[in-house]
Amino acid sequence: MRLKTILLILSLLTLASTVVGGTYYYYSLRESAVAVANRRAASLTETLTNQISSSLSQNQKPARALASLPEIQKALNDPSEATLTQANLVLDRFQTALEVGVCYLLNHQGLTVASSNRNSLDSFVGHNFSFRPYFKQAIKGDAAKYLALGTTSLKRGAYYSHPVFAPDGAKPIGVAVIKAPIRLLEQKSMQPSVGYSLLVGPDEVIFSSNRPDWLFNTLWESDLKDWERIAISRQFGDGPWPWSGLARTGEHTARDKEGNEYLLYSSPVKNFPGWRVVYLRSLADVAEWAFRPYARSTGAAVLGLILLAGLSVYFLYRKASGEILRRRMAEQDLRRSEERYRSLYHNTPALLHSIDTDGRIVNVSNYWSDALGYSDEEVIGRKLTDFLTPTSRRHAEEEILPAFFATGRAKDISYQFVKKNGEVVEVLLSAIAERDEKGRMIKSLAVLVDVTELKKTEEELRRAQEKLSQYSRDLERQVRQRTREITSFLRYTPAVVYMKDAQGRYILVNSRYEELFGLSNEEVWGKTVDDVFPPEVAGQFKRHDARVLGSKRPYQAEERIPFEGDYYTYLSVRFPIIDESGEVSRLCGILVDITGLKKAEEKLRRLSGNIMASQEKERNAIARELHDELGQVLTALSIDAVWLRQRLTDSDPKARARAENMCAIIDQTISEVRSIATRLRPPALDDLGLVDALEWHTGDFEKRTGISCVFSHNGVPPVSDRVAIAAYRVTQEALTNVARYAQASNVEVSLKADKGQLTLSVVDDGQGFEVEKLSEREELGIAGMRERASLAGGTLEISSLPGQGTEVVLCLPLELKNGEKP
Repeated sequence: MRLKTILLILSLLTLASTVVGGTYYYYSLRESAVAVANRRAASLTETLTNQISSSLSQNQKPARALASLPEIQKALNDPSEATLTQANLVLDRFQTALEVGVCYLLNHQGLTVASSNRNSLDSFVGHNFSFRPYFKQAIKGDAAKYLALGTTSLKRGAYYSHPVFAPDGAKPIGVAVIKAPIRLLEQKSMQPSVGYSLLVGPDEVIFSSNRPDWLFNTLWESDLKDWERIAISRQFGDGPWPWSGLARTGEHTARDKEGNEYLLYSSPVKNFPGWRVVYLRSLADVAEWAFRPYARSTGAAVLGLILLAGLSVYFLYRKASGEILRRRMAEQDLRRSEERYRSLYHNTPALLHSIDTDGRIVNVSNYWSDALGYSDEEVIGRKLTDFLTPTSRRHAEEEILPAFFATGRAKDISYQFVKKNGEVVEVLLSAIAERDEKGRMIKSLAVLVDVTELKKTEEELRRAQEKLSQYSRDLERQVRQRTREITSFLRYTPAVVYMKDAQGRYILVNSRYEELFGLSNEEVWGKTVDDVFPPEVAGQFKRHDARVLGSKRPYQAEERIPFEGDYYTYLSVRFPIIDESGEVSRLCGILVDITGLKKAEEKLRRLSGNIMASQEKERNAIARELHDELGQVLTALSIDAVWLRQRLTDSDPKARARAENMCAIIDQTISEVRSIATRLRPPALDDLGLVDALEWHTGDFEKRTGISCVFSHNGVPPVSDRVAIAAYRVTQEALTNVARYAQASNVEVSLKADKGQLTLSVVDDGQGFEVEKLSEREELGIAGMRERASLAGGTLEISSLPGQGTEVVLCLPLELKNGEKP
């Protein structure tokens, strides 16, 4: 009896121990499964976020490229039918090449002027999207990305906008937009093997998910104010936006309306503020995943194990406890190791990948995916050579891969990878093999260094070196040619050429200099003008040199130089050579012999003076003949006509009328003859002097032309005939030009004598002109006035601008009548 009781008690104790041990093992296993599920959920959430971020960022650069095309800029600057047609063709090409939904162009008011869907029922052309944030940000000059439901197409999309700048780059004149459909993102990046992935936007609205019934639901329960804010943004359609039924129960757990519990992890989407990726996994699935293998193997043997467990429960319990403890420690060590490896693998700023013995990719780093533009799903399982250019592929298949699989090492192998967008990337690859305990190769670990920019730099450097070599050769050839030309110029030019340093020492003279002064280049080198020329010649040279050195500008002057007992006149042109610091390093001079020209000018001046003196004498003679001879004849004729008119007063009225007409004509002719004679040679000029002559002429001018003419003077003394005639004729010619061309209302003539100089000015308020653009006929009149001024020893200056009138100023040396001094 006691034995049975003891056995029963032992059996009960065994059963209780088995139940307790099984329960403890169940909860320990469940806790371990949940922990593993949490780690996998966090890792999968990060992977989904990276994939979605990469997918959502891939069209930003195409948007910038689209905005920079000249066809797009022309369509906004000049929206004609031709420019809009060209822009639509560009938009069609981008839409086809990028495999996106729509590419369209907005003007500065947000109105769609061109679109790749212009022929569709939901065409964007003519619709205004100025309310969209992507337009508001881009029109201010910044690129933008935006996720929303289309107001026209009612399709979800990712919008990429970039400002289109004017040709001068001053400010945006419109916005180029690329809209990519979200369905492509869902197919590639939103399909985890287990659980639900959600793309949640501002105000917690579910924008994308692999669970369609949650689309445009709010993740958490919201109130009416939230709905009003969502409706105002127009980002997620017109609503309604019902609640998904989820509610948080912990930091990483949630429960839906049916009571199902989920693991919950979220991660923000890069470059999309307010957007995040949420991953949900059912805890029931976690438990099923953890215990399914055990349920299959323990079904029929549970009863036998319970009976056996009663005999060894104590030892099994201790062994299980120790095993659980060791497993937990191993899992912690493994988790830390995996986290370190994963962090190092994915965050290292280098392209990392692994291939198996068949050359297929088994793993790539995040940097590898981002740099080449592929997602993990697009590359895992494919051969590495599929992503190489044809040349690199042959090189890898024929040489590099066989050598690597034989040796297990590769270093600095040059490859060309092809990015998803078709761009070629130059890399240097180094790899080692990972082997098992038997030394067999399992997979590789390869590190790729992007050397695209380095290759471009090397190529540009090579081209630059070639250009520099060519430029050096051309420069040497040009220097030799210029040296020959300059040498020939210095040797054969009839001009005197020399060069001095800043201290006035000769460093170069040409052959004409040597011939003229009888000094060789070697004899004058290092000497100054004081060492070479007499004091009077050296003095004028030094004065002119000092003027150039002081002003740092060219200077032209006439210089008299003795040669073979006579003096020759040279036109000297001096100019400085400025160094990098802005100081004069050299002074160059060129002297041209103008002695013959000066003599010819003097002869011409004397001839012109004789011609004008003869003209004045001829005018005086003609005026005297008109006044004395023709005037007397006309006066006698007038007396006879008056007598005839009186005789015919009663006898013949018609003849009397004809006689009266004859008297009037004769009187008018007498007046005109007197006027002509006066203008040819006014008696006042000979009898009363220059002031009275000008007084009479200005009054006569006002009477004849109707132009107001005011004459003023300050008590000018009687001047010589030469000065008087020159001043009178210049006034006469100036007033004639006013009457012909100026269209003036007022003219002011002033004459004054001061400090031994007589100054005459004629100023009108007419239409003016550009002095440099005078016609040949007009230039002749002004040349005549200048010639008269020059013959009288004076100068003539003319100032005029269109619309500002004209001023003629004559300056003469004051010569008094009878040779008196002023």
